Amino acid sequence: MAGSLKPSPMSVNVVAFGNERDGFSEDNQQSSLIWTYLGRSALVSETESNLLLNSANHTGNPVFTEYQACVFGNVRLVVHDCPLWDIFDSDWYTSQNLIGGADIIVIKYSVNDKSSFQEVKDSYVPMIKRALNHCTIPVIISAVGARKSEVPCTCPLCTLDRGSCVTASEGIQLAKELGATYLELHSLSDFYVGKYFGGVLEYFMIQSLNQKSSEKMKKRKKSHKCHGVKPPQLEQPEKMPILKGEASHYNSDLHNLLICCQCVDVIFYSEDLKEVVEAHKIVLCSVSHVFMLLFNVKSPADIQDSSIIRTAQTLFAVNSEAVFPVSNRGSPCGPPVRVIVKDSFFCFCLSDILHFIYSGATVPAHRAVLVARCEVMAAMFNGSYIEANSFLVPVYGVSKDTFLSFLEYLYTDSCCPASILQAMSLLICAEMYQVSRLQHICELYIITHLQSMPSRELASTSLSVVSLLRKAKFHNSDCLSTWLLHFIATNYLIFSQKPEFQDLSAEERSFVEMHRWPSSMYLKQLADYRNYINSQKCHCIVM
Repeated sequence: MAGSLKPSPMSVNVVAFGNERDGFSEDNQQSSLIWTYLGRSALVSETESNLLLNSANHTGNPVFTEYQACVFGNVRLVVHDCPLWDIFDSDWYTSQNLIGGADIIVIKYSVNDKSSFQEVKDSYVPMIKRALNHCTIPVIISAVGARKSEVPCTCPLCTLDRGSCVTASEGIQLAKELGATYLELHSLSDFYVGKYFGGVLEYFMIQSLNQKSSEKMKKRKKSHKCHGVKPPQLEQPEKMPILKGEASHYNSDLHNLLICCQCVDVIFYSEDLKEVVEAHKIVLCSVSHVFMLLFNVKSPADIQDSSIIRTAQTLFAVNSEAVFPVSNRGSPCGPPVRVIVKDSFFCFCLSDILHFIYSGATVPAHRAVLVARCEVMAAMFNGSYIEANSFLVPVYGVSKDTFLSFLEYLYTDSCCPASILQAMSLLICAEMYQVSRLQHICELYIITHLQSMPSRELASTSLSVVSLLRKAKFHNSDCLSTWLLHFIATNYLIFSQKPEFQDLSAEERSFVEMHRWPSSMYLKQLADYRNYINSQKCHCIVM
């Protein structure tokens, strides 16, 4: 990737976030701000690029592009250009590593893409602020492009320019929140990119190089204070296993339900009774008050908008006469509702309510949602099991709160466990019903929270990581169990002092000892070095 670049003792890492192209632009080959600067700056030479992909979530789409070049003669410049902000959602570890290793951060956006700017301001800028809480990394905010309506309309009812353009005051306010330098680049010309943007970027490069040189000199001065045996070098811990998430199949599940017409509880007929459309009440009612009124979910007194009542009466009529074609896709709970469509208006929806019992309480759910989202429940309700014709289905071995979280995922394709233990309980429930994507979500939640725990909290917590390891292995969560073993090995000095460490099997203990950090060899070398320092009465530069 960078074999032709000359080796350099100094380097500058720049991370650029955001897409400076117009949201409505059809030109996918439009030059980016970073590439334009690297191509035009007189200080840059030997530029190379490489597209880095995230196969788990963005197959075929570059998460970021890495550029490498030489500046100021022999200084290596490494730029990571990330046009997709959802790297913070799909690959949290990579985004944190990029910010942690950055010397300069560039945030760029198009002044004509107001919706993207608002999303960045509300969702992603707070993440960057938290990541920079204890750092002094310079930030450059670049507003790129010429506004389509330079003079805003004075009409109080007109919101054309306000809804499509990002004003300078909004950009300046964002820069104040981040303590950043704000630049307006009306075009990607030599002046704006080379002199204006490039001048500010190169100023911060020089500042970064000066700071690194100063730190290097301080380390060199310290190293001269003690001569003789060099202290042992502590190697970096092994990289933790990467957990790859599973893409959502929420839309395809509901699409398959629509095609297969399972658990039908509504049939729409044309006025001549020739065309038949089967659907589900729950979907229709969830998207429109017209269907709530049609299926008596709400009464006319509950509907304040009279146009909804007129629409329901004009388009549909519920008919109970037995003059319709016979359908064999009805729900076991009763015959489907027959609705005459007075206009060519067809919709598709879900089924009636099914109740679940556990812990002495019932939890309502919709049969079609469960069938569409969970293959185990689809087999249970459509096969020759007692649950196929039952209103009340007992569920054992799962608490009510955990099953409610499970249902929340089936309905919304997302979940937010309250703690690591609840995430593990939800993982067990997901394994029971073979919902693999929910298992991956719970695994990622557990890993993220354990990774974020400070060493002091990790040492004092009553949470048993070895117990989590046992459950992960028992419920076939191979990725999580492997990660937990590496986590124990990486934090060996903490976990080796806990009583639960003795519960590890011989095979697990062998793995932890082999991958422990710091290694036993390093600790022995450190002890020898301490003895040498004490014998020479010399100040230890490490301790």
